[in-house]
Amino acid sequence: MKIISVQPFTFPEIQIIRFARFCDHRGYFSEHFRKSDFRDHPLLGFMKNVEFLQTNESFSKTGTIRGLHLQWNPYMGKMVRTVQGHMIDLILDIRKGSPNFGKIIAYDMPSNRGQEHNEWIWIPPGFAHGNFFREDSQIEYFCSGEYSPGCEAGISPLARDIDWSLCDPHLRKQFQQMAQVPVLITDKDKNGLSVAAWEKDERSNHFILGKMGL
Repeated sequence: MKIISVQPFTFPEIQIIRFARFCDHRGYFSEHFRKSDFRDHPLLGFMKNVEFLQTNESFSKTGTIRGLHLQWNPYMGKMVRTVQGHMIDLILDIRKGSPNFGKIIAYDMPSNRGQEHNEWIWIPPGFAHGNFFREDSQIEYFCSGEYSPGCEAGISPLARDIDWSLCDPHLRKQFQQMAQVPVLITDKDKNGLSVAAWEKDERSNHFILGKMGL
């Protein structure tokens, strides 16, 4: 695996990992994950104790909004990439005591088969995760914990008290425009908690900054 760069995003805990594609007249070949490269790379020390236990794939139609999902017991970090289409990833800080609590950011992740690289985005535990899709899209994500029914919750991406002040204004506008038309979203996601309700919910005590044991 040829890792080109590792860069923190707006929240420093969120990392963008860019890896190479080897292109020629036939198309491209890419090794998108190798455990030893993630273990030994000098800029990937934050992944040292991460073990991926589950791999998921999803397909979303144009206009779909997913999230914002979170899990404890076990905690679940996610490393996500766009395989085909155009995903915009959403990350909300849910850690009580964090200076960014209740703030959301977005990262634009279109797929371009002619491009000589692709990217992972790493979202560690302590952040609720979602996405929206500007075209039919297939994504893949590696999870550091297995799915645990009964130990999950969700904050509605449509919640009015989410703080968008750190989000790229262009991506925020795209989300707002999508949310104003009939949108593909489950009732579970649409009717998720507000930030204020999450803060008062006893389950939020699993996500206290500095006390998560990670």
